[in-house]
Amino acid sequence: MKVSKFFAVIAVIATLLGTAAFADERGVTWDSLSAEQQQVLNRFADSWDSLPAERQMRLSRGAERWADMSPQQREQAQQRFSRWRELPDDRRRHIRERWEDFQSLPPDERQRIRQNYQRYRELSPEQQQQLRDRFHRLTPEQRDRLRQRFRDMSPEQRQRMRDRMPRDRRG
Repeated sequence: MKVSKFFAVIAVIATLLGTAAFADERGVTWDSLSAEQQQVLNRFADSWDSLPAERQMRLSRGAERWADMSPQQREQAQQRFSRWRELPDDRRRHIRERWEDFQSLPPDERQRIRQNYQRYRELSPEQQQQLRDRFHRLTPEQRDRLRQRFRDMSPEQRQRMRDRMPRDRRG
């Protein structure tokens, strides 16, 4: 009896997984989108069924995020998208590649990078510029060595190093 229940559960799981895989291959049906998503994606209505499933999924998730945004957030997103579209193709390709590299990092490394970026953003514009200038004055080899040295440090070692730096040298 227990064996037949086990196989029944396995059969149900296999069916559900098969259905989920099939749904992913098919994408998102237009009718399954909320009214708000359909309104946001209205320009795709006529061609929706011919879009690749992955694109349908990305668009539907984006429309859902858009619907959840405040008017101010929407305005900011529109400005960022306009700046993105104005970039040359090779620059957009480079940014996508860097994003993919970032996404492939372990979660703790991504978190460390986000924290460092946040600290950088908290600096004054003058301090940011000083830091950029100092970095650009390094030779490519010095930059690589510096990057590797920081990668090899533990978070505690990095913090001790920051604490030892005179305030005026921190940028």
